[in-house]
Amino acid sequence: MRSASGLQAAPYMQAEKAPRRPQRSMFGFTLIEMVVTVAIVGILAAGAFPLAELAAQRTRESELRQALRQIRGGLDAYKQAYDEGRIERIVGASGYPPSLQTLVTGVVDVSDPEGSRIYFLRRLPRDPFFPDTSVPPDRTWGKRSYASPPNAPREGADVFDVFSLSGRVGLNGIPYREW
Repeated sequence: MRSASGLQAAPYMQAEKAPRRPQRSMFGFTLIEMVVTVAIVGILAAGAFPLAELAAQRTRESELRQALRQIRGGLDAYKQAYDEGRIERIVGASGYPPSLQTLVTGVVDVSDPEGSRIYFLRRLPRDPFFPDTSVPPDRTWGKRSYASPPNAPREGADVFDVFSLSGRVGLNGIPYREW
């Protein structure tokens, strides 16, 4: 056959087929895909770890607030019962309990002829920031007596207030000792 230009077109030549190679399976991952996936998971985990740590600290701070509120409520209830004459009055006493354990063990109600007991707490909560869990709960708290100044709390004949013994600072920037 001749084309318009007068050249004869070459007959269509069929290319020889190359020997067949076994096809690779299209299922599975390459090494690069696996490395990239592990790197992405590592980056996500590195970002999530500080958030989990922050959440744990917030939880312990919430437990600390609740424990302080319970103990201070028990101290106030003891003082109110003392002021109402339901607890035996002692000359020179401040009206606050001699120990934190007294809030749990209770005291005799002198206004009741049957001599029933008044309890102020069911159980004494622990300081969630105290490192040793084998220590009894009443020893995990710092105690301030009525006679000690607020800026230099000391233990004494009674328990006027409690505070955390932790040296750490809260998320709000205030040391736990000052909560």
